[in-house]
Amino acid sequence: MTTITLLGSGSVARALAGPLHRAGHNVIVGSRDPHRAAVGWAGSGIQVTGSRDAAGSAEVVINAMPGSASLDALTGLAPQLTGKVLVDIANATELDSAGFASAPLYPGSSLAEEIQRALPDVRVVKTLNTMHESVMAAPAELAIAPCAFVSGDDADAKKVVRGLLAELGWPPEWIIDLGDVRAARVPEAFVLMVSSLVRALGPVPFGMAIAR
Repeated sequence: MTTITLLGSGSVARALAGPLHRAGHNVIVGSRDPHRAAVGWAGSGIQVTGSRDAAGSAEVVINAMPGSASLDALTGLAPQLTGKVLVDIANATELDSAGFASAPLYPGSSLAEEIQRALPDVRVVKTLNTMHESVMAAPAELAIAPCAFVSGDDADAKKVVRGLLAELGWPPEWIIDLGDVRAARVPEAFVLMVSSLVRALGPVPFGMAIAR
C-alpha cells in the first residue's frame, strides 16, 4: 500500500481519489481549506488535511491543482516534496472568456519542466493531461482506446506512475513513454484544442489517441 496525496480537492481529485483508494492505497486530499473540503469526503475513507501536511505524509504526490496556480503552490511545498514522485496532470494556460485554454503560460516550455526546474530534488512525471477527468480512471469507457502519455527524467519514478496507471485501468499498450520531462510540452499543448473539439463534438468525454 502506498500513501498517495492529491493536492487539490476539485473534480480532478474526485475522479482519482476513489479509484486509488479502492486499489488499496492510503489516499489523502490536500486542500487550502481542509475543514470545508472534508464535508464532501465524509465517509469515503479518504483523509482531508492541509496541503503541507498532506504533501509531507505521502510517498507519491499528484498535482490536481489548476495549472495556473501549480508552480507557486508546489514551490512553497519544496521541503515536503523533496525526493518524492510528483505526478503532474495539470495544464498551465491562459483562459478565454468561456474558460477554455487560449495560450500556454510557459511558451517554449511546459508546466512539468518548470516544476522540475524549480524543484530539482523532486521526481516529476507528466501524465493524464490529455483527456477529460472522467476518462482518467475509466479509459475503457471510450469507444476508441485513448493514450496516456508519460514524460519524466527519472526511470524509477515513471515505473511507479505506470503501475498507478495500470491500477486505474490503463493497459500497458495504451501507455506511451515519450521520454524525458522536456517531452511534456507536446501533450500539454493538446489542451489548446479542447475548445474547438467541444464545439465540434459537444460536451462529451474524450481523450487523445495515437493511431498505429
